[in-house]
Amino acid sequence: MEETTQTQNGAPPETESRTKPLPATERDFHATRPSRTSSPGFRIAVVIGVVVLLVVGIFVYRYVTSYESTDDAQVDGHVNSISARISGHVVKLNVLDNQYVEAGTVLVEIDPADYEVAYERAKADFEDAQAAAAAAGVNVPITTVNTDSQVSSAEADVASARSGIAAAKKQFDAANAQRDQAEANNVKAQNDLGRYKQLVDKQEISLQQYDQAVASSKASAAAVDAARAQADAAQSQVNQAQDKLLQAEANWRNAQNGPKQVQIERSKAVSALAAAQLKKADLDQAALNLQYTKIVAPVAGVVSDRTVEVGQNAASGQELMKIIPLDDVWITADYKETQLREMKIGQPVTIEVDANGKSYKGKVDSIAGASGARFSLLPPENATGNYVKVVQRIPVKIVLDPGENNDHYLRPGMSVDPKVWIRR
Repeated sequence: MEETTQTQNGAPPETESRTKPLPATERDFHATRPSRTSSPGFRIAVVIGVVVLLVVGIFVYRYVTSYESTDDAQVDGHVNSISARISGHVVKLNVLDNQYVEAGTVLVEIDPADYEVAYERAKADFEDAQAAAAAAGVNVPITTVNTDSQVSSAEADVASARSGIAAAKKQFDAANAQRDQAEANNVKAQNDLGRYKQLVDKQEISLQQYDQAVASSKASAAAVDAARAQADAAQSQVNQAQDKLLQAEANWRNAQNGPKQVQIERSKAVSALAAAQLKKADLDQAALNLQYTKIVAPVAGVVSDRTVEVGQNAASGQELMKIIPLDDVWITADYKETQLREMKIGQPVTIEVDANGKSYKGKVDSIAGASGARFSLLPPENATGNYVKVVQRIPVKIVLDPGENNDHYLRPGMSVDPKVWIRR
């Protein structure tokens, strides 16, 4: 039977399959062609592609969620206002607009003539007050010594007067005793004279005895007068001693005012010293005013917004220019409150600067205590019936790493795009 089959087909089976006719159309061709998607290699390629896309997607997601960025940020810095501390005529201007100056550079000079005169006058007044204070200070010890001497002398005079009174009283008592004795002797002599007179009349005694009695009575009477005179003199001495005591006590009381006089002199010395110190303060102020005629830069920076010109009369407190210190700048970035969930102080920051396209490194320094709306002129009032929740922005201060702005390129007000890396 196999032979018969071969004979009927006219060729062996192998030969028949090779000579099979081609499809008539392209559709028939694709229908008869094997599918590529059904091949194992294609499926492996698709799996690898999907895995690669997933890995890339994960890395992209991790990168996008690893930082918080905003375009509402700018360079910030100090603006030092330079103003005149005294009024005067501007005679010299030493700087130009946008010029970089070091700290201590003389910026503006005001005519010092009036302030030099005021300084010399204050100096003369101070020296005069100083001399007066020195003289007042010398008077204090002199007055103290004189007062002590007067007090001691007055006390000695009082003691001496009291001793004189005691001595005068003793003399007065002695004189009184002598007077009493003389009066007693005189009484006896007068009585004897009376008796002798009776006896002489009777011629019982001689005239010589009677004459002796008369002389004795006269002598005793004279002795009484002398004793009375001595007693009166002693009384006068007592009175004089008492007067001296009164005068000494008056001098002593007057001397007691000496310490008060010393206090007065000390008060004068203190007042003179205070006046000298007041004049010294005036002199110091005059020296300061003279120093203020030269307006110097308090910090190093760039001169900006200069309004002063030579010949202008500057008033005290008038702003003349501004100085921007470029060594101390930072970034103020206004982040949405929803971006602060994972933001912390100290996190690294990359800052893209629009002006030069460069990147700078820094870190989060601090987060403001309130939203920017709270610092506006008219803060929003949410206690109303038409309240609409709005995502607020919170200022975040970002400081640059050391050496990042050595070229002083960053200027306050420049726009930047900071990225805070919340995950690394």
